[in-house]
Amino acid sequence: MNKITCICLGVRSMERAVTFYRDKLGFCTDCKENNPPVCFFDTPGTKFELYPLDLLAKDIHPTDPPIPSNGFGGITLTYNVDSKQKVQEVIALVREAGGRIVKEPQDVFWGGYHAYFADLDGYFWEVAWGPDFKYDENGLLVF
Repeated sequence: MNKITCICLGVRSMERAVTFYRDKLGFCTDCKENNPPVCFFDTPGTKFELYPLDLLAKDIHPTDPPIPSNGFGGITLTYNVDSKQKVQEVIALVREAGGRIVKEPQDVFWGGYHAYFADLDGYFWEVAWGPDFKYDENGLLVF
């Protein structure tokens, strides 16, 4: 077991989340509906999924579902880019799309440049550039 094939975010409003990711941030999907029962996005190497939060909790445990909260769950998603300028461009796009900028773009102790934002459901994303980041032919980060 050495791969992640799908990352699923439980969302409070499918319509709002699909609009944010598909229409405003430009994530690629075959999903044409604005309020689908589930939506998968095509990202290099891993599928990205949106699913109603209450149904996801019930899917985990039908009789004792975990209680969703707005608190930090100890996980972040990261979008790595190939320049400092791209970090600033992505954060500007997120701001325009209605995401909450948690940490403005800035230099970081490990020599890179990054920022954090929260999506419409409070999931935290890091947008990061590093001077030693390399990418393969599919755009995947190589260390």
